Amino acid sequence: MSSKKSTVIHGGILVDASSDRDGEFDLLIENGRIAAIEKPGVLKDKADVERVDAAGSWVIPGRVDLHVHLREPGEEWKETVQTGAEAAVLGGYTAICSMPNTKPANDSAEVTRFILEKAKAAGAARVLPIGAISMERKGKQLAPYSELAKAGCVAFSDDGDPVADAGLMRRALEWCLMLGLPLACHEEDRNLSCGGCMNESPLSLKMGLKGFPGVAEDVMIARDIELARFTRGKVHICHVSTARGVELIRRAKNDGINITCEVAPHHLVLDEGCVHEYDTHFKMMPPLKGHEDIEGLFAGLADGTVDAIASDHAPHDRDSKLVEFSRATVGILGLQTSLPLLVEMCLKGTMSRKRMVDLLSAGPARSFGLPYGTLKVGSEADVVVLDPTRRWVFSEQEVRSKSKNSPFVGKELTGQATHVFVGGKRVVSGGELVR
Repeated sequence: MSSKKSTVIHGGILVDASSDRDGEFDLLIENGRIAAIEKPGVLKDKADVERVDAAGSWVIPGRVDLHVHLREPGEEWKETVQTGAEAAVLGGYTAICSMPNTKPANDSAEVTRFILEKAKAAGAARVLPIGAISMERKGKQLAPYSELAKAGCVAFSDDGDPVADAGLMRRALEWCLMLGLPLACHEEDRNLSCGGCMNESPLSLKMGLKGFPGVAEDVMIARDIELARFTRGKVHICHVSTARGVELIRRAKNDGINITCEVAPHHLVLDEGCVHEYDTHFKMMPPLKGHEDIEGLFAGLADGTVDAIASDHAPHDRDSKLVEFSRATVGILGLQTSLPLLVEMCLKGTMSRKRMVDLLSAGPARSFGLPYGTLKVGSEADVVVLDPTRRWVFSEQEVRSKSKNSPFVGKELTGQATHVFVGGKRVVSGGELVR
């Protein structure tokens, strides 16, 4: 996915945590790579180039999402690789990691190659498949990791389900240590969660809904930390949602354990009170938490414990949400809303823009060992021009996904990717897909 056309992006504020830049710079793209980063005006006489005026905008590395559900193969009425990849670039993502809970699960090279072929045909974001930890994601037999890695998988996960068998998890860590790839873990002890559909709290009792206690997440995080300590394998904790989980990961990092983690935007901006009207658009997994846990997540963002913010984009059809809260599917869309939600945090002073960019680009790339998320000279030209003040309504017409399950539909958001380049190829211009 490259382009030989040269482009100069000028007039913007270049923000890149990987090169410790946050200031006015112009950027030159040539042959699909970043060829130069110069002070304003140095590239003004460069001939035979396209020019993008980024005045008033931030120029940031293409965002990397470690946690996306694309549903293809098997549930194409919810999402396809093409619609997911297009939603990604509209949201400023240039590389997305697709979870293996497809039908069939991504536990074979054939499924991995199918996803990659669909992604190439889509011509939008890079799609990086994640293979299953266990065959059919049933937690009984290891998937063929070497075969999956050779086909193009960048990590392994049974996300949507935990790996309940500690012995299988140990063997998975030992095998993946040889491959140098991480296991991305959905942390839930189902003997404790017991089918809970919202956070266990006085509110869940008042609403008559079965509660999911935070300890069901915490004990599995603790188990996998100890397995990583023992095997020296790499563990990545998906969608951390509890303050205790953050603390466990913080201590593990202090002990030198090979561990990273992600937080989802909805766990930062929404809380358990959102479900008070039984609106299934607020049903998540893990469920939305109370203020103490949210404060713990922000503490992890501030001190570097949290490595990445991942969308956990989970498209679902209307019918699966138009049922009783306890029976509804879990998850929301995230590819097009994550960026504006985080931009609003920056504008409010909750986090710096450089820290935001790190959590969305270099941090995720480091977590999985990916060669993306940077604006260093010589790197792939995955570049986003972001207008942090543009206000727009996330209407159903703006939703590129096949599904519409988001509590933010109809809401006015702030911040939008106006231009997106993937490997030097412009795929979004003026906030619209380039056809």
